[in-house]
Amino acid sequence: MSQHIITQLRRYEPEAIAKYYRSRPWLVIGRALKIIWYFAGFILGLLWDSWWHQETQHKSQRAEQLRQILTTLGPTFIKVGQALSTRPDLIRKDFLEELVKLQDQLPPFANDLAFKIIETELERPVEEIYSYISPEPVAAASLGQVYRARLHSGEEVAVKVQRPNLKPILTLDLYLMRWAAGWMAPWLPLNLGHDLTSIVDEFGSKLFEEIDYFNEGRNAEQFASNFADNPNIKVPIIYWRYSSHRVLTLEWINGFKLTDIEQIKAAGIDKDALIRIGVESGLQQLLEFGFFHADPHPGNLFAMPDGRMAYIDFGMMDQLEQETKETLVDSVVHLIDKNYIALAEDFVKLGFLTPETDIEPIIPALEAVLGDIIGESVGNFNFKTITDRFSELMYEYPFRVPAKFALIIRSLVTQEGLALTLNPDFKIVALAYPYVSRRLLTGETPQLRCRLLEILFKDGKFQWQRLENLLLIARADSKFDLLPTAQLAAQYLFSEEGKFLRRQILLALTEDERLHTEEVRRIWNLVKEDLQPNRLFSAALEAIAEFSAEGAAAILPAVALSSAFKSVREKL
Repeated sequence: MSQHIITQLRRYEPEAIAKYYRSRPWLVIGRALKIIWYFAGFILGLLWDSWWHQETQHKSQRAEQLRQILTTLGPTFIKVGQALSTRPDLIRKDFLEELVKLQDQLPPFANDLAFKIIETELERPVEEIYSYISPEPVAAASLGQVYRARLHSGEEVAVKVQRPNLKPILTLDLYLMRWAAGWMAPWLPLNLGHDLTSIVDEFGSKLFEEIDYFNEGRNAEQFASNFADNPNIKVPIIYWRYSSHRVLTLEWINGFKLTDIEQIKAAGIDKDALIRIGVESGLQQLLEFGFFHADPHPGNLFAMPDGRMAYIDFGMMDQLEQETKETLVDSVVHLIDKNYIALAEDFVKLGFLTPETDIEPIIPALEAVLGDIIGESVGNFNFKTITDRFSELMYEYPFRVPAKFALIIRSLVTQEGLALTLNPDFKIVALAYPYVSRRLLTGETPQLRCRLLEILFKDGKFQWQRLENLLLIARADSKFDLLPTAQLAAQYLFSEEGKFLRRQILLALTEDERLHTEEVRRIWNLVKEDLQPNRLFSAALEAIAEFSAEGAAAILPAVALSSAFKSVREKL
C-alpha cells in the first residue's frame, strides 16, 4: 500500500491504517521514539520539581513546556491538547491556562506552500480566483490557516487552507495511540480502561470529518438552515465554486471574539443579551435540532457589531438521534422526580452504563450524589457542579462517558466559561430553566407532552406546586407568551388524546375529598395578567375552530373544570 492510499482516505479506517503501518515499522519506531523522548523529558522535569520541592516556582515553566511539546509534535497532539484544555477535572489549572493558547496561537506554514495548495485544489492560479488575498495568514490553527481575500465579484471572504502532508501525520499518530490504548487499558481503572480503543477510534473519526472541508461546508449550511428563523445567529455563506476537500472559501465575518471584552464594550454590545443568545442557541442545538457545534471555543464564536452572534468553523459537529434527545429529557424529568431507578435505566440507554451492569447498588449512590441538586439554589448550580459530582461516581462504579457525551459536556462547559468571561455573575441555569420550562409547557410534540404529564402527576396525584414552579420559571423569560401555550393546552385538553388528562384534572380538583380552590387561585393569580378577556376570547375561538364535531363534544366533560375556575375568579 503506497502513501497515495493514505492520502486518499476520505474517512477513518483503522484496519487499513494499521495494515499500512505494520509493513513500515521504521516509520512507527521513529515516531514513537520522538514522542517518548519529548514526554520523558517533561515527566523527568515534573519529578525533579517534586524531589526538590520546586513545583510552585516551576509550574508556569512546566505548563509552557507541555504546550510547546504538543505544538512540536504536530496536529494530532494539538487536537488532544485542545480537548484537554476544556477538562478542569483532568488537568491542573496552570496547565489549562497554557493549553487554551493552542486554540489560536499556532505557528503558520509557508505562504508559497499554502498558495500552491489552493492552485492545485482549485485548478487555477490564485490571481484568477481572488482579486486580493492577504500576503500573510490572519489566523493559524492545528489543521489549517486562514487568509483574508476578496473575490473578483467583490465579496470579502475567508480562505481556509489545510496544512500540507496532514493525513500521513494524523494516521501515524492515531495508529500509535490505538496501539497504546490497547496496551494500557488493562492497567487503568475500569471506567477509564473500558473500550479505550473505541475512544481513540471516535477521536480519529472526528478528525477525519474535520479535515474534509466539503463536510465542513455541508455542516455550515445545515446549521444555517436550523437557525434560518433566528435573526440573532449568523452563519457565513459557503462559496462552493472556490472550495474543495482541502480549501474552503466562505464569507468573511466582521466581529469580535467573545473574549475581547473591551472591544465588545466599546462597540456598545449588550453582554447579557449576547449571553442569552449563546445559551439559548446551545440549548436549541441539543434539545431541538439534535445537531450541535462541538467546538465552541473563543476562536469560533464572534460578537458582531449589530449584536448578533456568529458561529464559524463547522468541522467538529455531532448529531443526536431522536431517541437520545427523548432519553435526555426523560433523565431530567426523573432527576426532578427523584426517581433514581428510572434515572439509572436512563444512564444505561444513554451508554453511561453497559446493559449488563447491575444497577441496584448504583441507585443509592445516585441518590447520595444527586439528591440535593434540584433543591440547591439556582444561583449556585452550574455544569461544573454536575461534572464534579459525577467524577466521584466514575471511580467507584463502572460509569463511562460515551464519546458523543464527552463532546456535549465539552460544548456546555466551554459555553458556560465564555459566558462567565462576559459576566462573572452569570448563572447558566437562570437562562436554561425558563427555556426548558417553556418547551415543556408548549408541548410541541407528543413526547414533550408525555414528559410534562410525568412531571405534573406523581403516584396518580396532580402536583400543583410543580405546575406553579414551571409557570414561575417560564414567565421569568421575557419572550414567553402564555396565551399561545394556553391555546395549545386547550386544543390538547379537548382532543381525543387529552381524554385521560381531562379525567385526571377533574379528579385532582376534588382529590382528598375537598375542592382545591386555593391551588387554582394561586395558578390563576400567576396567569391572569397574561390572559386578558379579549385575548382569551379570541384564543378560545381559534381553539374551538380546530375541533371537529366529535372533538367539540369532548368539551362537555371539561365544564366542571371551567366552573371551578369561574368560582375562584368570583372570590377574587
